[in-house]
Amino acid sequence: MAQKIIIDTDPGQDDAVAILLALASPELEVLGITTVAGNVPLDLTQLNARKIIELAGRPDIPVFAGCDRPLSRDLVTAEHVHGKTGLDGIALPDPSVPLQDRHAVDFIIDTLRAQDPGTVTLVPIGPLTNIAQAFRRAPDIVARVQQIVLMGGAYFEVGNITPAAEFNIYVDPEAAAEVFDADVPLVVLPLDVTHTALTSREWVDAMAALPGRCGPAVAGWTDFFERFDKEKYGSLGAPLHDPCTIAWLLRPDMFTGRHINVQIETEGRWTTGMTVADWWRVTDRAPNALFLRQVDHDALFDLLAERIARLP
Repeated sequence: MAQKIIIDTDPGQDDAVAILLALASPELEVLGITTVAGNVPLDLTQLNARKIIELAGRPDIPVFAGCDRPLSRDLVTAEHVHGKTGLDGIALPDPSVPLQDRHAVDFIIDTLRAQDPGTVTLVPIGPLTNIAQAFRRAPDIVARVQQIVLMGGAYFEVGNITPAAEFNIYVDPEAAAEVFDADVPLVVLPLDVTHTALTSREWVDAMAALPGRCGPAVAGWTDFFERFDKEKYGSLGAPLHDPCTIAWLLRPDMFTGRHINVQIETEGRWTTGMTVADWWRVTDRAPNALFLRQVDHDALFDLLAERIARLP
């Protein structure tokens, strides 16, 4: 039986690759895609999500717009990385797939109540605002979540938006703090993992050479945002952050990490949004997350190539 998931996202080129990987994988049943403000504002993230599912030939996947700002802060976006649309790198037509009438938070709540307890995994790959709002409004759903598999945070790799903070957590640290304190099984894919998931020229060229439209789209997106990452990090490729969440659901054996305690800094002068990961277990705080640190790079990109090749 396929694992039921809800992808909560702020597309974003790497978000797009994560969605495509999920839609290409029969092991997963995507119940819906919920969008949040993050990489770009909400009007663009919901539009981008609809473009992606249409690109993948999956107009049956419902898309919902969620929160347009963090719980208590001004919105910080990342057009400097993802371009003014969030999906710069390839031109996609306006989608015919409609935006659903329901708010994303309502969809999350209603779905978790309708499905059997412990059968739905939440996969947030943007700021955690929608998830925190759902938990605030409907505390009864917390115990019904199977697990949360999220991209966010960093420890050894420190920050990518401030010296201490990773972008997804930094945008809404209060929401992240509430989710990390919610007593839900957490799997965290931080920069420590994703910064090793670097594209190569050979892999991008192989995507560009695939028949159909999805492989060339992945190549176009990667060509766009890897320019920023190459300049910033001095690396030979760009990290595919968000697809690591889907890859973990499909092949957890590719990853290694530890069950540790992770807290979110919300008041630091220099460290707001930092994921304070007790990697060395120097406190008596109980573990609340599987915090991953390593991935088999070649196996990850083989999986991505094999699955994306299945798409139209």
